[in-house]
Amino acid sequence: MKKLDITVPDMNDSFSRVVLDGKPYLLRFTWNETANRWSFGLYTVHKEPIAVGLRIVPRFPLNIQIAGDAFPRGMFGVYGDIASVGRDDFKTGMAVFSYVPFLTGGV
Repeated sequence: MKKLDITVPDMNDSFSRVVLDGKPYLLRFTWNETANRWSFGLYTVHKEPIAVGLRIVPRFPLNIQIAGDAFPRGMFGVYGDIASVGRDDFKTGMAVFSYVPFLTGGV
């Protein structure tokens, strides 16, 4: 399995530029202090939203219900042996945000 680990900045709200499947995107990571949880969004490089407010939970495909030509052909996920992702879990390495591209080509 080929996966791309993506650094989540130690900020409550941030944009990060990433290249997924050869195409540039912006990922927005947001910490909600009231709900005590992380979410993320996917944007074009011009900050046009593709998908926003996706809740970050460990060991579950985060974009399983999202498809479309604007969305990269792969799956976002969080790896880590934790029940939920706390504010500092990306910083400490307890959680790792990753993108796994779908396999392409024949068998």
